[in-house]
Amino acid sequence: MCVPPRGSLKWQERVLFPVLLAAGSISIRFTSVKIKCLKLVFDCFPYHANLTHFSHLLLSVLVKFNNCAGNKGVRYETNSLDFKVRADGTLYAVLRSEKKLTVSAFFFPTQPKGRKAVPGEPVQQQSDTLLPWRQHQSNNGLRRQKRDWVIPPINVPENSRGPFPQQLVRIRSDKDKEIHIRYSITGVGADQPPMEVFNIDPVSGRMYVTRPMDREERASYHLRAHAVDMNGNKVENPIDLYIYVIDMNDNRPEFINQVYNGSVDEGSKPGTYVMTVTANDADDGTTANGMVRYRIVTQTPQSPSQNMFTINSETGDIVTVAAGLDREKVQQYIVIVQATDMEGNLNYGLSNTATAIITVTDVNDNPPEFTTSTYSGEVPENRVEVVVANLTVLDRDQPHSPNWNAIYRIISGDPSGHFTVRTDPVTNEGMVTVVKAVDYEMNRAFMLTVMVSNQAPLASGIQMSFQSTAGVTISVTDVNEAPYFPTNHKLIRLEEGVPPGTVLTTFSAVDPDRFMQQAVRYSKLSDPANWLNINATNGQITTAAVLDRESDYIKNNVYEATFLAADNGIPPASGTGTLQIYLIDINDNAPELLPREAQICEKPHLNVINITAADADIDPNVGPFVFELPAVPSAVRKNWTITRLNGDYAQLSLRIMYLEAGVYDVPIIVTDSGNPPLFNTSVIKVKVCPCDENGDCTTIGAVAAAGLGTGAIIAILICIIILLTMVLLFVVWMKRREKERHTKQLLIDPEDDVRDNILKYDEEGGGEEDQDYDLSQLQQPETMDHVLNKTPGVRRVDERPIGAEPQYPIRPVIPHPGDIGDFINEGLRAADNDPTAPPYDSLLVFDYEGSGSTAGSDYDYLNDWGPRFKKLADMYGGGEED
Repeated sequence: MCVPPRGSLKWQERVLFPVLLAAGSISIRFTSVKIKCLKLVFDCFPYHANLTHFSHLLLSVLVKFNNCAGNKGVRYETNSLDFKVRADGTLYAVLRSEKKLTVSAFFFPTQPKGRKAVPGEPVQQQSDTLLPWRQHQSNNGLRRQKRDWVIPPINVPENSRGPFPQQLVRIRSDKDKEIHIRYSITGVGADQPPMEVFNIDPVSGRMYVTRPMDREERASYHLRAHAVDMNGNKVENPIDLYIYVIDMNDNRPEFINQVYNGSVDEGSKPGTYVMTVTANDADDGTTANGMVRYRIVTQTPQSPSQNMFTINSETGDIVTVAAGLDREKVQQYIVIVQATDMEGNLNYGLSNTATAIITVTDVNDNPPEFTTSTYSGEVPENRVEVVVANLTVLDRDQPHSPNWNAIYRIISGDPSGHFTVRTDPVTNEGMVTVVKAVDYEMNRAFMLTVMVSNQAPLASGIQMSFQSTAGVTISVTDVNEAPYFPTNHKLIRLEEGVPPGTVLTTFSAVDPDRFMQQAVRYSKLSDPANWLNINATNGQITTAAVLDRESDYIKNNVYEATFLAADNGIPPASGTGTLQIYLIDINDNAPELLPREAQICEKPHLNVINITAADADIDPNVGPFVFELPAVPSAVRKNWTITRLNGDYAQLSLRIMYLEAGVYDVPIIVTDSGNPPLFNTSVIKVKVCPCDENGDCTTIGAVAAAGLGTGAIIAILICIIILLTMVLLFVVWMKRREKERHTKQLLIDPEDDVRDNILKYDEEGGGEEDQDYDLSQLQQPETMDHVLNKTPGVRRVDERPIGAEPQYPIRPVIPHPGDIGDFINEGLRAADNDPTAPPYDSLLVFDYEGSGSTAGSDYDYLNDWGPRFKKLADMYGGGEED
């Protein structure tokens, strides 16, 4: 099939004419440049559609140019090395190939008249030369500059095999006949990164490509061609060169994900959307090289049909194509999807695959069903939170999903709400649980009807099963119930002070076990004051002592006691009841005077004493109170007087002008307002003292008022002075003793003090070379004869002598600071000549341990201190013995 262009080309136009052959398997492109009047006529000859089936079969395309000089200057090119086009337009296959072919035909102007061919120059070079800067001669001999040509794009196939550099085109200027011209190109790919992809021969103007092109790296290049003389002066205006990289199918489609996950509800209708897979092709998407098509390769499992899904070849949308998706049979499908470019042509397109995992999601298309139609259980009365029966159901939907989770509901048989059915979250069983205690005497059995459903509603068109309801029979067992007090707490009211043995009330209990013949007996459980008794048979309450409202056991005028009622069942049961007794107050407590102590000035009118009263009773058996002084002794009313302030308060003050300082007991009679009234004579201790101008007692006056005379005060002061003197003397003595202790210290450095270096050690025995010794020498002898019979002067230094001990000179205590050496020598002689000293403080006898110690000695410096320290140097210096 041929599609010729319409109309004719005009001056300076360049048009690409695609010719569709064999349904798009081959296209021929013709490019016309600067054709003044051109009309293309295409003659197509029949040929086979698949070029791979006939190698070297000629395919003719005849191009005729009417009203022009003919078809001279037309050159044909292909974009594949597997095909060639002859000069007459004949296309033939060189190798077996399955490629899409593009044929380009270029028109080049014929050689101008009057110009002779250069000897040795090939005629072919004339056909690929561009003259973008042609000059035209006018009739009057003047040269007229014409408008520059529009250079057609230069097409370069990618991934060309070379050889490189490969010539693309030759650029010339008509002025090269007159002067020497240098050609150059600039732009990306020439003098800009990537560098030197294209270069040009500066003399001949031939432009080359230096390496294979990659359209996916860069699809086009824009260069500018320059023509200058040998001095670098511009000869022609720069022209634009557009180089397009022709795409080759060298990239496979690549899926965005290698594994796609999608889901579809079970029971979905055909055409339901599932998921979309996407593959990208790096090739040109406007050509078949980059046009990707999808198809499903395999489906696993192939149940209930091998074609449960289909895919949109262009968009990659996967939809259902068949009915019958059932999660309970097939929970997941694995679909292999293939993406192929070249519009899905499997013969010469490139392909890639991905995996689509389609999960069939559950819908509630299976109602829950009881495994049996009836269930039974048993529950003791008065018990709650007890599981009576377990109801088992079967649901084929997704476990632990809203479509599987069961909800139970009691629809009949429990009007009072004694039971509920809870769902076990693990097993999905229904647990019939008692939430309200049942009474055997009221209901001995229950017949429940339970219905089960799911959290999610059933899918459209699914009906509830008749097996979704079941009957539950629950039997109630009788147990011995505890007696109870109908009135609990029971409150009674009576006056306090009733005598013992008074009957207060009957506090009886009721046994709820009507079908059991049982006796109830009573006892006290709590009686804090032990005021009450109860009859064990009938529950009659009597008083055991006088009830006092003012007792500490009374709270808010109420006394509370608890009693126990127990039956004789097996096992016995008991109940408790509380009796509250509200005690009404009577006037049985006389008032008490407050305060009990006070002080007042020895002269009247300086201050007074405010007095009141406290009564353990409550209104109306309390105030107003009456305060009065007794008639006996008469001195009370002579020295004191009471002034009433109000019903609860009065003032006590001096009646006379002066009263000697001291402590006085003033009796006062206080009477309450009860019926009959009660009175009490209370004594207040009043301290009379001298006061200052503000009415406050002075310090001396307070002491005098307390009963101390002047002599007693002086004696107290003397004692205090003596005590302070003794403390001062003790402090002085301690400081003096501390000072004396400091004077005993040596005036040498503590590190050099010899006394500090003679330390107390336990006896250790010999060293490494002294391992052969007799331990019997260290034992205490049984008799002392061998000690007493020893020759005088021969004695072990580690034995304490027996018998009279000789007297030895006393060691000096305080050395003279100026002669440390004499002090050390005297102490050393005393230590050597003192046999009574224990071995721990003396120089012990050790066996020879050997010489040549590698440890060295820290006391070698004693040899440098003179003859007085020679003994110490020999002892501690570590030198060898003579």
